[in-house]
Amino acid sequence: MAQCQPLITRLIASSVTAAAQAGKIIRDVMNKGELNIVEKGKNDLQTEADRSAQNCIIESLSRQFPGVTIIGEEGSSRCEVPPHWIVTDMDQEVLNVKLPEHLENVAPKDVCVWVDPLDGTSEFTQGLLDHVTVLVGVAVGKKAVGGVIHQPYSKNPQTSSMGRTLWGIDGVGVGGFKPVPPPQGRRIITTTRSHSNKTVQEALDAMSPDEILRVGGAGHKVLLLLEGKAHAYVFASPGCKKWDTCAPEAILRAAGGTLTDLNGDLYPYDPKAPHPNAKGVLATAPGENHAFYLSKIPDSVKQEL
Repeated sequence: MAQCQPLITRLIASSVTAAAQAGKIIRDVMNKGELNIVEKGKNDLQTEADRSAQNCIIESLSRQFPGVTIIGEEGSSRCEVPPHWIVTDMDQEVLNVKLPEHLENVAPKDVCVWVDPLDGTSEFTQGLLDHVTVLVGVAVGKKAVGGVIHQPYSKNPQTSSMGRTLWGIDGVGVGGFKPVPPPQGRRIITTTRSHSNKTVQEALDAMSPDEILRVGGAGHKVLLLLEGKAHAYVFASPGCKKWDTCAPEAILRAAGGTLTDLNGDLYPYDPKAPHPNAKGVLATAPGENHAFYLSKIPDSVKQEL
């Protein structure tokens, strides 16, 4: 039955189950207490959980979708992984959706998947586990069209089980959660917790915020927009990458929000796109006026980028 579904449907449905399995692997690594941290660069860490979660996702998806390009934060090398890490089942809720016509007959060669196996690594190593997300974004051509965000440490109050998975497809909507509008009468901005500088602060000051939420992970910041806890995500720095924003952008757009660079342009997500988001990130919650926030970005900040 699943094989009759369009490629994009099957890819998102498989990404939901793979991201959840990656979340379990992340929890297992943390529970063992052997993070095996590697410093990739300044303020850029990698742990055993990053590496293992990526191997799980890329092997699970590559075996099912061999013609699709998959780009992971932790490099492209594939290696032997334990058989129980590989998942090939698909999420039934996603399989039941009806795609918009332009996504129904997409060829594998036109698809690029961007994987951040553990967004918020620095916070993970510090025990700030609610900042951690697993991100799988799906692009067709240059455009982010679908995404999965998994929160390994979100606890279900009814069942006490760990892990929550959200997904979105452009033109379809979102699943796994219900977006909440942010409060009126205040302006709450979310931004980086650990990568701030003078330019980042200048952009924040220009927004005249009532409150600033400094948190880790692009996935976590966009979740704050979707959960009604912030109105905009402002990051005036080139520190973000395509695997950080592809899934969040797709889900945010599916919910009615927007994510662009600080000039208001969309980032490309094709396989040849440069990995850094060199012109910063501006994302706004569903119902917010994106153009208003763009107009507040000082020219000096844009020139700096």
